[in-house]
Amino acid sequence: MIRILIAEDMPIIRKALVALLALEPGLQVVADVGRGDEIMPAALDVRPGIALLDIDLPGISGLDAAEELHRHLPDCKIIILTGLGRPGNLLRALSAHVRGFVVKDAPVETLVDGIRRVAAGGRVVDPDLVAAALDTGASPLTTREADVLRIAGDGHSTVQIGRMLSLSPATVRNYLSNAIAKTGARNRIGAIRAAERAGWI
Repeated sequence: MIRILIAEDMPIIRKALVALLALEPGLQVVADVGRGDEIMPAALDVRPGIALLDIDLPGISGLDAAEELHRHLPDCKIIILTGLGRPGNLLRALSAHVRGFVVKDAPVETLVDGIRRVAAGGRVVDPDLVAAALDTGASPLTTREADVLRIAGDGHSTVQIGRMLSLSPATVRNYLSNAIAKTGARNRIGAIRAAERAGWI
């Protein structure tokens, strides 16, 4: 029996996944959570063989949770389930020891087959996404530049970003300028959009 933990913040999607996977022989959903910071406690409690994680979760992201899971429960194989097949997310997922990367608009059969293949020791990644990731490459942004862009994308001012990250407004402006240059954008809005499209933030 393949024991599965599901992390998805949208209750309708999460409950639909639980119901769909319950219909499949040999699969058992042993936990489902709606926040990233609930993944590790639930996983330690139920010891799943597969963790099916959304990327965009409140608390901590699915990718951050994947890194934590790999450290503490290395036998738990991780599949990222996302609505956005961003190349940068794929590269980061692979570095976090994720074994599968499935987009949410894939057929249910693709997900079920992916779960079985990953549980058997394989890897499941959409080949088109791999090609796009190789074309896009790794993020040119430093961690701090990505943090500043991400927060700027929520509409915060330079001063607010500085307060949130304990940086001076001048340092925030420097990080924004660097990010704009590295993404080839004309301004911070363009840099945010470019970084989001590539999955760098």
